[in-house]
Amino acid sequence: MPKLSVIVITKNEAANIDAALTSVRWADELIVVDAESTDDTVARARQFTDRVFVRAWPGYAAQKNHAASLASHDWILSLDADERVTPELATSIQQALKEAPSARGYRVRRATWVFDRWLRSTDWYPDWQLRLYDRRAGRWTEDRRVHESVALDGPVARLDGELQHYGYRGIAAHADTINRYTTHAAQDLHARGARASATDLVLQAPAAFLRNYLLRGGIRDGLVGLVISGMNAYYVHLKYVKLWEQARRTAQEGDLPPRG
Repeated sequence: MPKLSVIVITKNEAANIDAALTSVRWADELIVVDAESTDDTVARARQFTDRVFVRAWPGYAAQKNHAASLASHDWILSLDADERVTPELATSIQQALKEAPSARGYRVRRATWVFDRWLRSTDWYPDWQLRLYDRRAGRWTEDRRVHESVALDGPVARLDGELQHYGYRGIAAHADTINRYTTHAAQDLHARGARASATDLVLQAPAAFLRNYLLRGGIRDGLVGLVISGMNAYYVHLKYVKLWEQARRTAQEGDLPPRG
């Protein structure tokens, strides 16, 4: 049976790290790579493992790849500090590894705790995440500033159980996150040659709202589903507006003509 290393990257996660590491105490190895926290994240993490490292922040994917490189075992479970592995998911992971996995990676469902409930609708669920993988067959892609993912050479399967996500801290914090992430997402799109048209600016956000609220069941969650569907549509709108702005800025610098 392959052994498992859990990797967690952190930055000022003192409020979350205890619960995150407790949920994976059953693993063969816990590795924490901290990005120079100013709270007691490191001290708390060292109560669970002596495999705690401090390293300047190079970006999400690069930090996760570095953490995976420090692992003693090839099978990696990547966990964010604001996430918890449920007992059902833990059992599913252990069973998958026990049976000599034919897949090189596994996706897990992620449910987010928002407004005192688990949200199991909109684009936020099931939110399949490839988190369990063989590092010999995959690594985190470093060509994106946000929404990093594992590029895997080999078959991917799915696991039972859920990854619980406690990353939602209210509308104000969510809006700050949207502003930061859409800037990076627009930069990534622009670097890949994408440009925002007038059609994108008019239709992408309404389409995102209808997808979240109707097609993906936000309507079943009442006002909570309505609010999250609206915020997700706002994310899409802001991303395309920033992409449009990026093209104009680049054109003014004499590199490319603006579109739209």
